[in-house]
Amino acid sequence: MAKHLTADDVTAIINIIDGWRDEKITWEQLCDASAQVVGKKPTRQSLDGNTQIKEAYLAKKKGLKVHAPKTALPSSLNAAAERITRLQSENERLKAKNSELLEQFVVWQYNAYKYGLKEHQLNEPLPRIDRERTEQ
Repeated sequence: MAKHLTADDVTAIINIIDGWRDEKITWEQLCDASAQVVGKKPTRQSLDGNTQIKEAYLAKKKGLKVHAPKTALPSSLNAAAERITRLQSENERLKAKNSELLEQFVVWQYNAYKYGLKEHQLNEPLPRIDRERTEQ
């Protein structure tokens, strides 16, 4: 039976993707690199089935096509260069995700207007959860 990925595993795999330095990234290479972090080599399907990992993978693959990896820096700057590369990749991925969320917000805003919802209705707080009461 395949091991399910925890939230920590997903975060670690996304960090691997963000820090990817090769000219090309494949699912098989990612599975191999993830084996050290997860403890067991995950399948391509389990990585592809997680939307966060899939989005990060596709963004990195697209970024590698547009921006080829930079030339190697002196060894004293390798750690800094890797961190910069990882942060730039993460920044691009988060910008894309933010853009998707803004598009979703525009759709919700239009639908709220279309169906006559008022701003105070949309801003109502969530109902309080009474955890000591059980219904039978």
